[in-house]
Amino acid sequence: MLNKQKIIAVIGGAQCSKEEARTAEEVGRELARQGAILVCGGLSGVMEAACKGARLEGGVTIGILPGESRQAANTYVQIPIVTSIGYARNIIVVKSSQAVIAIDGNYGTLSEISHALQNGIPVIGLNTWSLSRNSKQDNSIIPAQNATEAVDKALNLAIN
Repeated sequence: MLNKQKIIAVIGGAQCSKEEARTAEEVGRELARQGAILVCGGLSGVMEAACKGARLEGGVTIGILPGESRQAANTYVQIPIVTSIGYARNIIVVKSSQAVIAIDGNYGTLSEISHALQNGIPVIGLNTWSLSRNSKQDNSIIPAQNATEAVDKALNLAIN
């Protein structure tokens, strides 16, 4: 059954505001309600809030960890994957997903957005990075106004 479920990455900063944490938690809840598996970097901030929301709704959570310890995973990660490869794990987070929801975030999030777009994986943005190229707006990141819209877009655009 797991191979029929869509896997959606939720990416964002290890530190976030209370509002961003609420948004991430609602994204996690909505992913679980709609039967998707959540994959993330497994640490704190947006990642933890999204995992919390998913777990509260009975969803499945996977954390791709940068370090060498399963114990580094946030409390809500069910399946911790230890990589010992630092930020290079961002590629694994993205490539393991069929769509990405970016919430807030710093340069690590930007690198994940870049890897997703390079690989044709749709990126839905909630209060995150915007892109421009040669002073022209690049609309590669698909905007969403709230958690439900972000999840709906991610599931509808998810690659096979």
